[in-house]
Amino acid sequence: MSDNRQWAREAIRIIEADFQRSADTHLIPLSLPGFPGIELYFKDESSHPTGSLKHRLARSLFLYALCNGWLKPGAPVIEASSGSTAISEAYFARLLGVPFIAVVPASTSKEKIAQIAFHGGQTHLVNDPTQIYAESERLAREHDGHFIDQFTYAERATDWRANNNIAESIFQQMRFEKHPEPSWLISSPGTGGTTATLGRYVRYRQHSTRVLCADAERSVFFDYYQSGDASLRLDHGSRIEGIGRPRVEASFLPKVIDAMVKVPDALSLAAMHYLAERLGRHVGGSSGTNLIGALMAAQQMAAAGETGSIVAILCDSGERYATTYYDQKWLKAQGYELSGLIAVVAASVERGVALPASVLRANI
Repeated sequence: MSDNRQWAREAIRIIEADFQRSADTHLIPLSLPGFPGIELYFKDESSHPTGSLKHRLARSLFLYALCNGWLKPGAPVIEASSGSTAISEAYFARLLGVPFIAVVPASTSKEKIAQIAFHGGQTHLVNDPTQIYAESERLAREHDGHFIDQFTYAERATDWRANNNIAESIFQQMRFEKHPEPSWLISSPGTGGTTATLGRYVRYRQHSTRVLCADAERSVFFDYYQSGDASLRLDHGSRIEGIGRPRVEASFLPKVIDAMVKVPDALSLAAMHYLAERLGRHVGGSSGTNLIGALMAAQQMAAAGETGSIVAILCDSGERYATTYYDQKWLKAQGYELSGLIAVVAASVERGVALPASVLRANI
């Protein structure tokens, strides 16, 4: 057996051993007084060792790269990221003893950059978020490393049939609930890998569950879902870190999604603050986006006279956004006035008041 093959074999053992030491993430109920008969749960991915949903993806990407023979001992791994995937990949790179370089937008929160460094990674800041891909490819060539490329490989690296993927975990945890088969699963798109896994799994297991994808304001995914135009581009990145992309990514699979909604950033942040107050702890902006998606699904169910359950993804902890989304001075400087919108979210959750169609774009 070659030295590289032996090294990859040991690397896979190390990653699998780390997985066996990890418990599953929690499923947290959140009551919806405004929607009687509809139960909402949040799958809390912030409890992973690296604090986000991206821990699952990073593990899958490293295993995929190792099994394809793409990683070499001592050679750096490079990733294009808005922060959370890079944090998780830095963790796995350190487990394997390989260097890690994260190519991230310069606007990435300083808390995320600090977490990448904590796990032994380096950061390479890029002023133009649309250039993170090209910079990652350049660094991989210059350092004889491997660009792990979450945006291309997320959907194919994840084992969507089983292996404790997020969908299988949700259905296992829902077994003893009042409505064990969710009517809707809600996820916002970063790479598109999570919605691909959810959509594929429910089809494979022959569930009636539908998948709703809640997109960010500055993102092309919703427009691609409606138009089918894969050439769509934006010249700026998303303001909700971790979700929304300026181009259509290879891992985004619209045909396994049943509905989409495009959520204004201010409404996502308002929902984030409301959810944080209800849970008693900070959550990230994408969790607010997913709460809006869940409320849209609940509205649809209520209008159709349906009862049942909804499961949404709580993607990461809000501690990573202490100096941005949870800083009143930062919000004011960005032009966000959230108090009125927080009241709108509260009215929907607590009294079933419809979210304003004037600010939402939906295909549901």
